[in-house]
Amino acid sequence: MSFTLPALPYDYNALEPFIDEQTMRIHHTAHHQAYVNNLNAALDKHPENKEKDLKELLQNLDKLPSDIKGAVRNNGGGHFNHDFFWKVLAPAESTSLSSELENPLKENFGSVDAFKEEFEKAALGRFGSGWAWLVKKADGSLKIESTPNQDNYLMSAETANDTPILGLDVWEHAYYLKYQNKRGEYAKAFWNVVNWDKVRELGGF
Repeated sequence: MSFTLPALPYDYNALEPFIDEQTMRIHHTAHHQAYVNNLNAALDKHPENKEKDLKELLQNLDKLPSDIKGAVRNNGGGHFNHDFFWKVLAPAESTSLSSELENPLKENFGSVDAFKEEFEKAALGRFGSGWAWLVKKADGSLKIESTPNQDNYLMSAETANDTPILGLDVWEHAYYLKYQNKRGEYAKAFWNVVNWDKVRELGGF
């Protein structure tokens, strides 16, 4: 089994003006495609692992041959994270924050604004490249977390049963063409293109 690049659920220009068409096109067809290609190339070296799905690979990195472990971690993580990211984005004003999701955000963070502020801090506080996540923990609580590079919750036994319901890519390739070094502006613009319906679905609210 070879992994393939998933199609976006919207046009490349659908997130304008908050995320520009050129960035989306390069991000999807160059960066995400490279993760897919590199993941497949790594697995070609040990075909016995090609029948495993992506979650199984990422949850069992320590069981992989040492010569492909790093490549699967980086590129498998990149493929998984980006596939997730595209799904939690939507054209501006096409979805809204429902009470079913708003209530648990208030319960866990005090208010929606407080949640957004804490999430933005996680995005800005990630040194170098990585991700900010809103995660539904195994006990049902919501927590904001950050991971470096293309790491995610699947790679740790402590978080493997948690469920991410929102993620923001803070690698420079995700925002630099439009926002340059202004990661904070990018993080604030992100709220305009969040697919709140998908977030609520992922969280089971």
